[in-house]
Amino acid sequence: MPSRPIHQILSDRPFVCASVYTPVREVTRMMQDLHCSAALITEHGVLTGIFTERDATFRVLAAGLDPETTPVGEVMTHNPQTLSEDKPFGHALHLMFENGVRHVPIIDGDRRPLGVVTARDALALDALDFGAELLRREEITVIL
Repeated sequence: MPSRPIHQILSDRPFVCASVYTPVREVTRMMQDLHCSAALITEHGVLTGIFTERDATFRVLAAGLDPETTPVGEVMTHNPQTLSEDKPFGHALHLMFENGVRHVPIIDGDRRPLGVVTARDALALDALDFGAELLRREEITVIL
């Protein structure tokens, strides 16, 4: 599964994309609506950062900032590691492991966001493998 191209993992899945000037409260509501744990942050359509649930917790709430008035560009992670959609999913897993992150933005050649690969995607692949293994074992049990 790690050799699958990232574009197959994304498969037109919705993701949150917001301007650096968007208030944190609005971004987190968009994240909630789409059940996303991160938002890609752009300036003039170009990826400039990523904002995650952890950023909301530690950089906004714990810091005592007002989510209604704080622009997401002030509390996002600037210049995150990115990949293109033609790379194998294993590259994303490697980036996550090496950098201690759970999200990798996927961009096109002009740095425009295409989606986000998450650690949850890796778990989903493991769950599929686990399901297939359970089915195989069940079939063997029936034969025996």
